[in-house]
Amino acid sequence: MLDDRAKILLKALVERYIADGQPVGSRTLSRASGLDLSAATIRNVMADLEELGLIVSPHTSAGRVPTARGYRLFVDTMLTARPSGIGDLAHETRDQLQPDQPQRVIASAAHMLSSLSQFVGVVTAPRKASVFRHIEFLRLGEKRVLVILVAPDGDVQNRVIFTAQDFAQPELIEASNILNAHYSGLTIEEMRARLKSEVDQLRSDIASLMGQAVQAGGEAMAESTEQLVVSGERNLLTVQDFSNDLGSLRRLFDLFEQKTQLMRLLDGSSRAEGVRIYIGGESQVVPFEELSVVSAPYEINGQVVGTLGVIGPTRMAYDRMIEIVDITSRLVSNALSVK
Repeated sequence: MLDDRAKILLKALVERYIADGQPVGSRTLSRASGLDLSAATIRNVMADLEELGLIVSPHTSAGRVPTARGYRLFVDTMLTARPSGIGDLAHETRDQLQPDQPQRVIASAAHMLSSLSQFVGVVTAPRKASVFRHIEFLRLGEKRVLVILVAPDGDVQNRVIFTAQDFAQPELIEASNILNAHYSGLTIEEMRARLKSEVDQLRSDIASLMGQAVQAGGEAMAESTEQLVVSGERNLLTVQDFSNDLGSLRRLFDLFEQKTQLMRLLDGSSRAEGVRIYIGGESQVVPFEELSVVSAPYEINGQVVGTLGVIGPTRMAYDRMIEIVDITSRLVSNALSVK
């Protein structure tokens, strides 16, 4: 727990560092905080904050900078909204979001996020319902089964699953016949819900196999349909926090190239309400101490179908990024929803 004086000094330090990008010394902090404290008193408080892991002294500098933990405390308890022109600027660009062209809406939204933030804008394309027309199981070996899923449009997805027990091919045929007879035409989500309610009517081993198949099928279909649009990666080349560290830049560009980690991170964000913030390596999905992600889900006719956000350095103006992401989320939801 921090007392009021420590909170004021930490807030002033974070805001000054975000604005200037330079380690903050006791003299600068005294002026920025507005507190009538001696330099010795401020140094003592800073030492306490450093011991708590909220700030750190970089290299030989006499000043301090926030840690990821310090940013988190600042964002959760000290962030104050300031009037800005982001709302007006975003609404001026909403004509780029053409409702009759969903893919163009997604691409334009990513560009808008990047342009407004001067960092990287990311948007996941709307998720499609994963519907299956036909399913087959093929025994590959002991406790290894190939699941073959055929979608209504003829798209075929395969996934290998490992079962708790060994199944003979006739048992696998029995399971596929049940699924094809009673569940064909349903979405993966509907299948999962019905299996939960009807599991008592099936043999436990067959029910377990079906549950694994539905899970694997959902993952396979999601991988085949979900897309991630990224805009503004080159903006990171001009960010002071990255420009002097080619190793960090290379890892970041690899992240945007592969996209899988970002998809998993944003998929998790889509299950949260409102704006969500990951600072440093908090998400564990994107374990970069120098990177933060501000994201929010967007909807079509009240149904969450995707996520968008801004990716940049931990030293970002979080109040501004929250506003950018929140406004863009609402603009995209309005553009894609039926009027």
